[in-house]
Amino acid sequence: MVICGGKMTCALVRALSERSRLPLVDETNIDAFLASTASENALLFFTGDPAKQPEAIDVAVILPELLLFFCGRLRGAVVRHTAEDKLKARFNVVVMPSLVVTRRDKPVGVLGKIRDWSEYVEKVGAWLAPDAPVMMPPSGPKIEITRDGTVIVR
Repeated sequence: MVICGGKMTCALVRALSERSRLPLVDETNIDAFLASTASENALLFFTGDPAKQPEAIDVAVILPELLLFFCGRLRGAVVRHTAEDKLKARFNVVVMPSLVVTRRDKPVGVLGKIRDWSEYVEKVGAWLAPDAPVMMPPSGPKIEITRDGTVIVR
């Protein structure tokens, strides 16, 4: 059973989960997924809400192609929509949709929104290099914004 946000998000996640056989991860199983990565690198897909960010559908098409292109060097997973807010800061995700390349449990790079194929190949390839630096968690003061009664901390 796929648990997610709106209908469009559910359809997108279900398609990736079933057709591309990508596991769904959340805050309860992300560490186990990253620890079990056969190669030390993973590619995480933060979909966002495809109704608000329709480019998520384009990124969903690119994700399996990237996994094929970098055959055996990356394992993919889709972050459950309900867990995205809890995991965004950990993986330095600012915009949705985003693809995150990790080395073990640390982010190495993040590509937000839709990009040109050559940019995906160039950046992901560079991030797969053993000497590519991991990203540091964001530091400094956090900004708190209140909008419609919702507090957003960045």
